[in-house]
Amino acid sequence: MCTGANYTTSDHYFGRNLDLEFSYNEAVTVTPRNFPFRFRRAEPLPTHHAIIGMATTSDGYPLYYDATNEKGLSMAGLNFPGNADYKPEASDKTNITPFEFIPWILGQFETVDEVKAELERINLVDISFSDAFPLSPLHWIISDRTTSITVESVAEGLKVYDNPIGVLTNNPTFDIQAFTLNNFMHLSTNPPQNNFSDALEFDVYSRGMGAIGLPGDLSSASRFVKAAFTKMNSVSGDSESESISQFFQILGSVAQQRGCVEVSPGKFEITIYSSCCNTDKGIYYYTTYENSQVTAVDMHKEDLDGSVLADYPLIKGQQIHWQN
Repeated sequence: MCTGANYTTSDHYFGRNLDLEFSYNEAVTVTPRNFPFRFRRAEPLPTHHAIIGMATTSDGYPLYYDATNEKGLSMAGLNFPGNADYKPEASDKTNITPFEFIPWILGQFETVDEVKAELERINLVDISFSDAFPLSPLHWIISDRTTSITVESVAEGLKVYDNPIGVLTNNPTFDIQAFTLNNFMHLSTNPPQNNFSDALEFDVYSRGMGAIGLPGDLSSASRFVKAAFTKMNSVSGDSESESISQFFQILGSVAQQRGCVEVSPGKFEITIYSSCCNTDKGIYYYTTYENSQVTAVDMHKEDLDGSVLADYPLIKGQQIHWQN
């Protein structure tokens, strides 16, 4: 079902877990500045910001799951079944289909504030990419170095929420997810204090007891709370190694293991990949379910003034470093 997050040390990092029971042959994809983005109902972008992220490419078009542009603006779409509601075309709006939403935003804008101003004119229109790729019910987290928002197209219209948590999972709607955190304000990284009764003595018999009550199941609501607690309390050094390691640990706290979530007989949802993009340097790191070694693609090693996509298929088999 997926979890997205961002994290800042000396650099800013953005990424997500993709949790599904199957793969669409996604690859790390760099879209250079002169790749012509055409849109179904909006003006094309013959030139735009360069983009790196995870995508399935069909008919030469990158269908991005999550991505970062060369200015450091990032965006990810996460499953939002039962709540996502896409609209008919509106003559007084900019009509963008959901599969175009990431390249349309990242191709043009540099900051979340710029995006928020433009979203007032956006209509997410109900047009599929193809019969093979119908629209997925999604909502989105959009982040720059200092700010995050959540965008949801629901029955009532387009909702844009400030997201100071910098985390997104799936259902319910973001306003409910954020409000539910009130139920967990008592959680702490410190040992618990006795607020139960002055007449009783208690034994702090284990480390970590300050966070008793932190959800550990794999539902989207529980993953939201756990990812938020883990991310908001994370401590890391400023080096690249420490930063990306901590980010993958945040995502690992809500990863899905094969066998724990059965979606149909014999089919299980797993964390197909976890990503972490250094948005300041344009380096996209990832791991896969069977490859825990971190792999990296640097967008600035590509010809960003070109017009041809660069695709890097995922390394899925376990990479083992032998020491003897």
